[in-house]
Amino acid sequence: MKKIYLACVLLVTAIGFSQTDEEKAEKKKQIEAEKASLQKPYNEMEAADVKINELLTQAKAENKNIMIQVGGNWCVWCLRLNDFIQKTDELKSLVDNNYIYYHLNWSPKNKNEKFFAKYGNPGEKQGYPIFMVLNKKGKLIHVQETGSLEEGKGYSQEKVKTFFEAWKAKS
Repeated sequence: MKKIYLACVLLVTAIGFSQTDEEKAEKKKQIEAEKASLQKPYNEMEAADVKINELLTQAKAENKNIMIQVGGNWCVWCLRLNDFIQKTDELKSLVDNNYIYYHLNWSPKNKNEKFFAKYGNPGEKQGYPIFMVLNKKGKLIHVQETGSLEEGKGYSQEKVKTFFEAWKAKS
């Protein structure tokens, strides 16, 4: 009787694992299709340290902070966040009017080591996407993980809005 019970447990376990593998493969396929459908805002070959110096000149002239969204085109959550901000009129307006917004690439092809040597790379510990806010002088004034801004398979408009409102440059 114990052998039959053990055999049943092993069979059910094996079936469960094979379904899990199939489900994982299907989920991966869905994510790849979603990534293919979304805009790719990250320039994989751009030197972020050089670009930030250019953006600091603009930030000083416009009295704005620089909002850096760190991630990459390989990251579905990074692409979802960009899509969400771009398609939510209130958030897009808030960003456009108050920030110099920059998509800083981190990927195996370009880890932007010079930039991260200066500012650190919080994404290594907290995941991507992650926000880094620089003031117009280039000082890092805030790091925001984005998991707390999520809602379901996307992002909460109210949470993202509250975050953007909190880090606008003070006149």
